Formats: sequence, C-alpha cells, structure tokens
Amino acid sequence: MKQRQLINKANALANPLETLHKFHEYVTKDNNMIKLACVKAKDASSDCLSWILDIMERNMKNMYEQSSWGWNASEKQIELTEETAWYLIASCDDKFLGFSHFRFDIDNGDVVLYCYELQLEPSARRKGLGRFMMSTLESMAYRNQMMKVVLTVFKHNSSAIQFFYSLG
Repeated sequence: MKQRQLINKANALANPLETLHKFHEYVTKDNNMIKLACVKAKDASSDCLSWILDIMERNMKNMYEQSSWGWNASEKQIELTEETAWYLIASCDDKFLGFSHFRFDIDNGDVVLYCYELQLEPSARRKGLGRFMMSTLESMAYRNQMMKVVLTVFKHNSSAIQFFYSLG
C-alpha cells in the first residue's frame, strides 16, 4: 500500500487505541489505575483542550524561551489542534495526568507515528506512565503499519533526552 494511503487509513480510524486492549489501563508503581483514551484533537472536550494548553505552557514555555524559536502560545495552540492531530490522554479519577500529541505522517520518506509531545503532570512522573504511553504509541504505529515512532527533543532538555534514551 502506498505511503499516503497508509497515512489516510490510519487517520480515518475512529480510535487507533480501540483494538489494543492491554493499553486501555495502566497500574502505576504506586498502585493508581490510569485510563488511556485516544481522540482526534478536533473531538477533544474543551476541558481537555484547556488542560493541554495549560500543561504545555507549564512544562515547556521555559524550554521554548531558551531556544531560537521562543514561546508563542497562539502558534502552539494552532499546532496542537490541526486537523491531523491526535491525543493519547492519561487520566485517573477524571483528572488529566498526561498526554501525547501525535500524528501519522511521512518523515524522511518513511511512514511514521510522529510524537510531537509527551507531557505529564509532575505528580505522574517516575511511575512508569511515560514509558507505558510510549509503548502504546509504538503499538499503535505497528498496528497501522508505520515504520517507526519518531520525535524531537530540545538539546537542553536533559531529563527528556535521558528518558527517551532509556526506552532504547
């Protein structure tokens, strides 16, 4: 199947997580039950979108300001809500704990699942959730015949670099 057809097929899904049952829930190292949901950005609730914009600013504004890009909240909102954007959302007791913004795309000639963001609340870090969410993205990529999961990290984001290297 041609690359564009694979991308279109993946983007036409109602929920890429639906058939991956073992990734619907995760029990953290401290015994909290986390639920994962996958939605297109355009279908996310207003509460979810507000939280996503808030956590992005809390977690990433300083990183962007240290880069040549600078921080622009309105540009980030546009990027996060583009037509092809998907969210993998982690929650516990109806409280948002983390999300990944991802897309099915072509990168350097390969069909990929491109992870634009992986953001966790401070209270959800170092409990295995980030690793579980990345495993979920890998499984969604594999299920949809993507070659790999790709992402970018700021050079000065040493904790993220260490985390992603630890995944292999």
